[in-house]
Order: sequence, then structure tokens, then C-alpha cells
Amino acid sequence: MNHDIILKADDLYFSYDDDKTHSLNGLSLEIKRGSKVAFMGANGSGKSTFFLCCNGIHKPAKGTLYYNGKPVSYDKKGLLELRSKVGIVFQDPDNQLFSASVYQEISFGILNLGVSEEQAKKEVEQVIDYLEITPFRHKPTHALSGGQKKQVSIADILVMHPEVIILDEPAAALDPKHTAMVNHIVDQMTEQGITVLMATHDVNYAYEWADEIMLFHEGKVLMHGTPKEVFSSHDVLKKTNLEPPAVLELFRRLTKKGILSSSLPLPKNLKTLEKYIEDIKL
Repeated sequence: MNHDIILKADDLYFSYDDDKTHSLNGLSLEIKRGSKVAFMGANGSGKSTFFLCCNGIHKPAKGTLYYNGKPVSYDKKGLLELRSKVGIVFQDPDNQLFSASVYQEISFGILNLGVSEEQAKKEVEQVIDYLEITPFRHKPTHALSGGQKKQVSIADILVMHPEVIILDEPAAALDPKHTAMVNHIVDQMTEQGITVLMATHDVNYAYEWADEIMLFHEGKVLMHGTPKEVFSSHDVLKKTNLEPPAVLELFRRLTKKGILSSSLPLPKNLKTLEKYIEDIKL
């Protein structure tokens, strides 16, 4: 057993229409403990379906999903254990939030795990303070802004101390201010050692943030590697309708014109590229 692998999919199949088409089509992959993994690919490539399997919402028709080296059990006890350790934040928070108030919403999950009311209250207060939810803690969830709903949906999961958090398009429909806020929360989670899986179409963010990229195509992994490996593979990107990150495209053009040396390491971000350009002036 490889203790570094927290989640493993072995030949997963899943269909929404009685096996006429497969959203997961023999999917196999491994997720390292504590890693930051960006899941990318065209809409309908299987990312969200895989996420729902990881949380036990969907059960694969074939194949095996492993958590911490053990096959996932889909009975009541197995699902409760899985969902206490693998949390999912949906793309649309309205699909997740249903309690009358923010405080009740955040309390629901941890109380469902059988934690005492006193301990649950302590945990809820901590996560409310941590995510700066205090100003709207007693508001009805339906009265929140999009960014506030996203904060609460993340708090729902964090309060249960998961080992894995899945974020399905966390910045979808958010303005730049709330996108930056969600990105900051994600950084805080990874600093705690939580394994973070994120579906995103933002190649610039994924390139700088992720440890690994899982590129999905037609229900399976088309390519898996570091951001530099994946985003340097132009043929693979074209197949999944993705563009290279801006920093890599700019670096490529500057090397093509002879302004920068092609022997330089690929820049991880714009700050690194700016340093390369400043060194030319020096």
C-alpha cells in the first residue's frame, strides 16, 4: 500500500443514460496526499462526475475507488465515513445551502457526524472567525451575495476537518474581489496540509497554483503532469480547447524574437518573467 496516495481511481465507468454514453470511461488516476491538483478539460469531459464519485454521491457502475488505500464502501456507514473526510463545494452554492441561517447551515454537517453540541458550537465559532463570516452569521442563507454563499459553502466542509476538499469551479460567477477572497481561502487550506482538488478553466491560475494538472478528455485522463509539462504540450491543449497560460505564451514569443534565451527555465509566474526582462537591462 502506498501511504502517499490518498485517492485512487481504478478503471471507473459511470453513465447517466443506461450505458449508452459514459461520463467516466475507464478513468484511472492517483492523487497524492497534501497535493494541489487542478482538473481541467472541456465541459462534459467527466470532471464533475468524478468529483461526485469521490464524495459518494455517485457510485461507479464499474471499477473501484480507493480512499487511503481501501476500497470505498457504499453502505450507510461507509458513506458517512467518506463524507466526513472528503468534502465537496459545488459550483453553484444554492445546490448546497438549505438551512434557515448561516449559523445553522455550518452547524448541520458536524452535528450529523455525532459531535456533541458543545464541541460543535466551538468548531463552528472557530470556522466562522477563520473565514470572516461573523458579520452575516445570523442572516438567512438565501439573502447572501454570491461571494458570501461561497464562503459559507466552504465553511460547511471545513468545520468537519476533512482530509480532502473538492472545489468545482470555485470562482464561477464571482467578481474579481470575491474570486481573490476564495483563492486566499484555498491557499489557507493547502497550508494546513489539506489535499485540494479543483476544477477550473482558468489556465493562468492553474499554472501558478497547482502541483499537478489532470487533463480530462471523454471520461478519462488525457494527460497528467506538472503545470509546466501539461501547458507546454500544445497538441494536447488544442484537443481540450485550452490555451497556454499568458506567461508561457509571452515567454515563448520573447524567446522566438531572441529577446530572451530559450535556455532559461520556464517562468512560473509573471514576477519571474519580469525578473528575466530586468536582467536583460542590467
